[in-house]
Amino acid sequence: MPVEDTAPARDTAPASRDRQARLATFAVFFVQGLTFATLLTQVAALQRKHGLTDGELTILLLVVPVIAGAGSALAGVAASRWGSRLVLRLVQPLACAAVVLAGLASDVPMLVAANVLFGLGLGGVDAGMNMQGVAVEREYGRAVLTGFHALWSVAAVIGSVWASAAATLGLGLPVTFAIALVPAAAVAVLASIWLYRPEEEHRAAAVRDEAAGAARPAGVAWRPIIPLCLAMAFLYVGDSSVSNFGTVFMDKVLHASATVIPLALGAYQLTTFLVRVGGDFAVRRWGPAAIVRAGGAVATLGFIAIVAAPTVPLAIAGFALTGIGLSVVAPQSFSAAGRLDPAGTGVAIARVNMFNYVGFIVGAALVGGLADASGFRVAFAAPLVLAAAIILLARGFQPRRAEPATATTVVTP
Repeated sequence: MPVEDTAPARDTAPASRDRQARLATFAVFFVQGLTFATLLTQVAALQRKHGLTDGELTILLLVVPVIAGAGSALAGVAASRWGSRLVLRLVQPLACAAVVLAGLASDVPMLVAANVLFGLGLGGVDAGMNMQGVAVEREYGRAVLTGFHALWSVAAVIGSVWASAAATLGLGLPVTFAIALVPAAAVAVLASIWLYRPEEEHRAAAVRDEAAGAARPAGVAWRPIIPLCLAMAFLYVGDSSVSNFGTVFMDKVLHASATVIPLALGAYQLTTFLVRVGGDFAVRRWGPAAIVRAGGAVATLGFIAIVAAPTVPLAIAGFALTGIGLSVVAPQSFSAAGRLDPAGTGVAIARVNMFNYVGFIVGAALVGGLADASGFRVAFAAPLVLAAAIILLARGFQPRRAEPATATTVVTP
């Protein structure tokens, strides 16, 4: 049975300024997806270049989400004061530059330094771009956030295909990274000009309050956000296992060629994109809770396929199926967090985004540790279990009215 759209209805079409901000936000998501995939598809190549063991690689990969969590927290504080536009204008070019520096790194300390810069940029951009996305969704008065994440996935697919092509051409890592990310940094700077200004982000929240006939709460309660945080963490345990170790799995377990190795992440991102294209329509039709529940079930099947795959094509199919399932969880987590923060402070979004990196940290440590002990097939069983847990958390995505976070407030889940 159809359900009502989860965003407040508007009586008028979006203004040209809102369309401008939406296009700018699309650009920011695109650059972030390209930056992320350009680096992550080369994890195996970086491991070989610097002679890292699987344990050393795991520690190196942990640097990024730990620093990204700090970057997200700093972005939340800065955005509440100066707006997310300024945050994005400063940190997105930093993230692009950090990837190029990772390619240029001649030793492990330089690679770690580049990863620290990348982590700061990654965390700041993840938080800021979703703040802009939620503001656009509020102004449009209907679910549109999944569309931004769809373009992120397109960019990630492009990054994966470029990695495959660069390997075929025999290009070095510095050239591979620079060709993709120097233009991307320029796009990020230009797009930041048309993002919402701080007063416009808050105006978007005020429009929603007025449409809902609700007064702004004094704060954001933690309890209704917890299911969103856990779902985000479990999602990113799965996502980090694919992003960080997908290429390594293809290399060490199935002995794929250098041209084929990046296609595992490419298949994951391609199906993620295809599902996200229609994700907003599906949310309007069946509601966020049902969509997240179905996504958890499909992701579980995908990880089963990866663990059991005897050949390269079947493994790629498993990665693709996993992308279908996990694709809807992140945008719906941010959208639900935005509904719990009608004042538009970005606090709820920053909190949920923090668990993005909790998931990455746990995913890198858990999968990497299990891989060292028992091999990558056993390691990929861990995100399988947590993907199944998302099914149980889906009820927390059902829309509800936000309540103030005061000492006397009792918030039901």
